[in-house]
Amino acid sequence: MSLFDLSGKSAIITGSSRGIGRAIAEQFAAQGAKVTISSRKPGPCQEVAAALNETYGEGTAIAVPANISSKDELQRMVDATNDAFGKVDIVVCNAASNPYYGPMAGISDDQFEKILSNNIISNHWLIQMCLPQMQERKSGSIIIVSSIGGLRASPVIGAYNISKAADFQLVRNLAAEYGPENIRVNAIAPGLIKTDFARALWENPDTLKRATAGSPLKRIGEPVEIAGAAVYLASEAGSFMTGQMMVVDGGATIT
Repeated sequence: MSLFDLSGKSAIITGSSRGIGRAIAEQFAAQGAKVTISSRKPGPCQEVAAALNETYGEGTAIAVPANISSKDELQRMVDATNDAFGKVDIVVCNAASNPYYGPMAGISDDQFEKILSNNIISNHWLIQMCLPQMQERKSGSIIIVSSIGGLRASPVIGAYNISKAADFQLVRNLAAEYGPENIRVNAIAPGLIKTDFARALWENPDTLKRATAGSPLKRIGEPVEIAGAAVYLASEAGSFMTGQMMVVDGGATIT
């Protein structure tokens, strides 16, 4: 059996109708996992779930739209996953928001609160909803998709970076608390990835050239390259890794 095999596992992936989240769902399914596809809009979720069921067999995926800012909707998603697959083995907190671009002095209270709530507190909610059953089984993998922004200062996405740095600490705390029960908690810190979320940084060739100038690989990353890290962390291949942040950035942070 492959170290990366996920047969018999069930995973929730937020923000999985496109980009990094969708790539993670596709690679989890390819490794044998059952997956819950979730984002705010029902249509895109249903399209992704249908594609996975067609490729990997009916019953591979379900679509459960949910807004991460709603505790009730997150609980409904967990309940639906339990009903469909019988359990939740893997949680991937991928969805995030960044409604403000500019210096910290200009951010409104509502914008700052939304960033902190969606990027930190909602992760805490979802994880806490799934932890009890993981504790019962003495098994589980939790992954937060953070960002290298959490390692850097920025004059324009400072609040977002603050939230991503907080995710690193959330991972460390939960890993320490639940490690004795064989529950692993890790973060992935992507660099610039070709997603709609980061479109402003790569769509213009000049902007893209500046953004990748300091990267040893001299290119933007693809969503599937983050999905590979998620498969590692979710599977037996990553069974001795917890409380860590895996930087996947083409080397951008070493220069």
